[in-house]
Amino acid sequence: MKARELGKNAIVVGDLIRLDGDISASPGTLARAVEVQARRNYLARTVDDVGAFEKVVAANVDQLVIVISAANPQPRHGFIARSLAVAFDQGITPIVVVTKCDLADPTEFLMPYRALDVVIIMSSILTAKSDRTASENSGVHDLAGLLSNKISVLIGHSGVGKSTMVNRLVGSDARATGNVNDATGRGRHTSSSAYALALPTGGWIIDTPGIRSFGLEHLDVSRIIGSFPDLAQVIASCPKLCSHDEPGCALNDISPDSSSYQRVASLRRLLKDSGQPIT
Repeated sequence: MKARELGKNAIVVGDLIRLDGDISASPGTLARAVEVQARRNYLARTVDDVGAFEKVVAANVDQLVIVISAANPQPRHGFIARSLAVAFDQGITPIVVVTKCDLADPTEFLMPYRALDVVIIMSSILTAKSDRTASENSGVHDLAGLLSNKISVLIGHSGVGKSTMVNRLVGSDARATGNVNDATGRGRHTSSSAYALALPTGGWIIDTPGIRSFGLEHLDVSRIIGSFPDLAQVIASCPKLCSHDEPGCALNDISPDSSSYQRVASLRRLLKDSGQPIT
């Protein structure tokens, strides 16, 4: 049970809580969650169904695993940019996992994120368990190594193979899986809540429902900019309240031949998608 004082949405997956009462879990016993310890970070999105509000998905996270598919459904730059913005804002290490690489080559699509030094893992997650390819096994094995002894959250659109990947990581069929709708190109929601599952190598994987909207109105833009320390000296020369995407922006002076040029484009995409003004 949860103490009434905590409120309806006070506890999320990953929270550390204090319990009061009998915690033996024996029949007939009762314990209550009475306190939520301070979070070191959290994963949240802005929901605007009934007025914009911040919805926390998980707390105390080490890594954010951004799962996309090379095709069916098609990958979207906007979703990755928004996910990276959340990770940078909260000091969470991002990992991009591309599934279904047997259906399309994602090399060109991934170029902007390689410039950000984001870890990228590619695999060929197929529906039939008997159809596991060498690239699939390699991708899941590489990801398992990165997740060991960490608390990691998986996010992605419905149909990209998150739940299939979770099942193979934990070695069970703990999460239901579904197919992509051929007419809409979208997957069916097979997960309705976030769940934390223990990994055989230590640590936890938190699977979340398929995301179709990812509002960022709650983000601190200055923290996003702070995640690009190599551009800090250039940004210091920008006009006051520069949006970093205007004629007088000092970032415009960076040459297209510079190794930082792709990072400038990525930073601008993150700031644009955050929807927050520069203060």
